[in-house]
Amino acid sequence: MAADQDTGALAAYLRAQATEFLRALRRHRESGPGTSTAPGTGPGTNGTSGPGRPAAAEDDVDAARALRRAARRISGTLHTFQPLLDPDWAEGMRPELAWLSGTLALEHAHASRLERLLQALHRLSGSSALPAPRPLGRASGAATVPTGVPVVRQAPPDRGNLTVGAAKAGALLDRQLTLARTRAHSTALQALGSSRFHAVADKVALLASEVPLRLTGHPGRATAPETAPFDLRPLAAAAHGRLTDAVAALPLVAAGSPYNAQALVHGLSPDPAPHPQDAPWHQVRLLLRLHRYALEALAGGDAGSAGSAEDTVDVRLLAAGEALDRHRDASEAAAAAAQAARTPRIAPATAYALGVLHADQRHEVEAARYAFQHSWRKEPIRLP
Repeated sequence: MAADQDTGALAAYLRAQATEFLRALRRHRESGPGTSTAPGTGPGTNGTSGPGRPAAAEDDVDAARALRRAARRISGTLHTFQPLLDPDWAEGMRPELAWLSGTLALEHAHASRLERLLQALHRLSGSSALPAPRPLGRASGAATVPTGVPVVRQAPPDRGNLTVGAAKAGALLDRQLTLARTRAHSTALQALGSSRFHAVADKVALLASEVPLRLTGHPGRATAPETAPFDLRPLAAAAHGRLTDAVAALPLVAAGSPYNAQALVHGLSPDPAPHPQDAPWHQVRLLLRLHRYALEALAGGDAGSAGSAEDTVDVRLLAAGEALDRHRDASEAAAAAAQAARTPRIAPATAYALGVLHADQRHEVEAARYAFQHSWRKEPIRLP
């Protein structure tokens, strides 16, 4: 029966993601503080080679990323295929998984944003007199990592005014985003030790062995009308339809223009609210992710593993997703630069450097939008 086969594929996919979640959780705990040796003392206790702490920090980042990936896929699948699942269980799991994924993503987001902005300042000013990016990972606490001594290079004459404020702008961004990262790190540690997280982990552990489907599909048992539909394909098609409608509402014609003065002017205004142009693009990014997860679920549990998930998605969707990720990163980086420029009593040269940085990131936003509309309008090409 096709319905049984499709429902079995959904159950296999959810079990595979739950298993990946538990595996990442075990790696995350093994790479925590106290499980690695001091630098230069050989392999850590978690089996990694080389200096213990750098290897443990890298494992910690990878494990946290795998946790977020599995949590997003489970939550997205529950959203798309909720009519086939126990409604009370699905409604209770989705917000908890979203909370966990969002909490774990904050620290990495602040660190990546700082690195992106410092690299952009270096590129724009031609000077390396900027704070060194701080490494990621739990073993590199933001409050204990010293800032490297910068090596100042002579800037070209036409960049002199920007170079004067670039160093102070970089130091200001470093202070603000490092403080935000430290707070996010503390929040993540508290979340991972909370009873709320342990309750989520227990539910995921149960999901790895049994998926609470609303319908059983037994041939000899009558099925209630409210349990239809059995097939996964109509629900996956509905997710694709929502994505298509959201993309159709985007100003793709404006995205083909290399310059968007309206977004630049809004970002430099006193209003700290995000630009209204960005929200529809962020929504499309989320809908595209749900569509990809639905395609993975249609392929079954094997396609849900980290190594082969992308094999079920065509190249066009992968390129579009990467463009929307760059759009999100550039948009948030521009907002961080604008927020830093609103700091009271900063020097005019610092404000000027932050304004140039904001404009540069808004241009990156427009470039990402152009890349998305260019890839979206291509014919679908399946990976071999």
